[in-house]
Amino acid sequence: MPYIQTERLTLVTFTIDMMEAAITNSLELAKISAFKVADGYPSELYKEIIPYKLKRYSLYPKEVEWEGIIIHKADHTIIGDMGFRPKEEAEEQLELGYSIVPSYQGFGYATEMALAMVKWGLEQRGVKNIVASCDTSNIASIRVLQKAGLIEIEEKNDKKYWSKRK
Repeated sequence: MPYIQTERLTLVTFTIDMMEAAITNSLELAKISAFKVADGYPSELYKEIIPYKLKRYSLYPKEVEWEGIIIHKADHTIIGDMGFRPKEEAEEQLELGYSIVPSYQGFGYATEMALAMVKWGLEQRGVKNIVASCDTSNIASIRVLQKAGLIEIEEKNDKKYWSKRK
């Protein structure tokens, strides 16, 4: 993944070494990444997912190119992550996922980076569709996905499903 720049943020590849450090603690992640790490990053839920991602990336090394950490430019601080997961059942489709630490939520950072990521993702060869999902109760994510240009296509089992086509 190339560095993706927005007005206030930079997205850099979340490398395997960085992921391994993130599981250990934020000091290790700061040392290996050369960025400060916001309190609460990564979330406990994401720490549980990282081992799965590491295993997957060992089998499919190109997928790591779709995963990034969000750097707040002014603070030189990791404030979250955003990336795509290729959909195995639909190769022309990428699934967007993201998180922002609580202390940086509410400032439009997820929207700012989602707009840039969706644009970048749809520019990739063979990609025709960006999809996402969120809980029906997650008003913040609903707003992010709407502002990033995704359209709600379905709601079931307390989840909303979103899509944006080329």
